[in-house]
Amino acid sequence: MEILEVRGLSKIYGKAENEVKALDNINLSINSGEFVAIVGASGSGKSTLLNMIGGLDKPSSGDVIVDGDNITKLKEKEVAIFRRRKIGFIFQFYNLIQVLNVEENIALPISLDHGKVDKKYMEDIIKILGLENRKRHLPSQLSGGQQQRVSIGRALAYKPSLILADEPTGNLDSKNSKEVIQLLKVMAKKYNQTLIVITHDLNLAAEADRMITIDDGRIIKDEVIAGDR
Repeated sequence: MEILEVRGLSKIYGKAENEVKALDNINLSINSGEFVAIVGASGSGKSTLLNMIGGLDKPSSGDVIVDGDNITKLKEKEVAIFRRRKIGFIFQFYNLIQVLNVEENIALPISLDHGKVDKKYMEDIIKILGLENRKRHLPSQLSGGQQQRVSIGRALAYKPSLILADEPTGNLDSKNSKEVIQLLKVMAKKYNQTLIVITHDLNLAAEADRMITIDDGRIIKDEVIAGDR
């Protein structure tokens, strides 16, 4: 079942002779449950594509359809709500709230929506993340690997169908990088989620089911790489 469809997606910055085409007519479909790695050199357009898929930025033209909803047609407030409830984000620099503890950071998307926290689900996430003994700790009391685990938990808080990760291991050493990727795969499989990871690390990308290579704003290769999910 298709979870994501990108149709004729382009993004242009600047005007006239100074314009830069960050994305050039991208067409892409991803099925539910896939683990997809998007790779490419710096400036290739991979992070711009992720921002468009996640509704963090507007395309110059084209459509992004997530779980049946065309998010490019939604109003700004509607996109914000959709993002919070349907898409989980994981960033390279964690972006944790320093005055909130582990448990509060994980539950933040629900708290912002004034929703009710499923305590059993939260306990399950914290246990899988290996943070049971850290749930009252502040981010400053955690290692980099632990902070990234918290950001993974936060991304899962609303049980989203789509997880987007932008260089999730970029701030970690090789040991923590491998642990975080394995954890992402386990969590995505357990909760039947689609995982899209932007990375420059080909060893990390090799863990995916599928690798998409972008260059100069275009998809130049889309290959199945026989992931182990």
